[in-house]
Amino acid sequence: MKMEDIEIIRKVMKAEISSIKKQEQQLNSNKEEFNLIIKEILTLKGHLIIMGVGKSGHIGKKLAATFASTGTPSFFIHATEAMHGDLGMITKDDLVIIISNSGETSEALAPIDAIHRIGARIIALTGQEHSTLARKSEFLLEVQVDREADTFNLAPTNSSTSVLVVGDSLALAISVLKNFTEEQFGMYHPGGALGRKLVEEGKL
Repeated sequence: MKMEDIEIIRKVMKAEISSIKKQEQQLNSNKEEFNLIIKEILTLKGHLIIMGVGKSGHIGKKLAATFASTGTPSFFIHATEAMHGDLGMITKDDLVIIISNSGETSEALAPIDAIHRIGARIIALTGQEHSTLARKSEFLLEVQVDREADTFNLAPTNSSTSVLVVGDSLALAISVLKNFTEEQFGMYHPGGALGRKLVEEGKL
């Protein structure tokens, strides 16, 4: 690998790190909305459902898994599949997080009216506070970046990484506030190397 190749990699890494730092710096301005969302999830009677398409969908799957494994019952629904029957997975007691950086992705917007008819509430996880998604949701969690990390400012990189970090942070904060224990963690992770470690430590 040539030196200039390494510099390209370093530049991308720096761009993504900078985007994450921006989310940390914006925490105070977003504090009120974060507190509302934390309260909603802590008092949730149903499931936390995460929805998206494309790269946002991939991030959504990971976040649903993180919430579920740290004490908040959660699962992912692909926004397109929602319009073809998967809306039946949603109840009035659920809370739905819809991820769309632009807040204008047609597939992500399509289920909103149906979700409201069911009676569930929606959190918009978007980079655009004035977007359609933000306006049609009960809660807004803005994760805004200046640009993406690629040369053309097109590939979801800084935005998707920032959403992942914010979502992970929210999941783990709620886990702490729920007093989620190591024993409970072990209950949800019985398999693989992690499961063996927990067995050896007497956590399972």
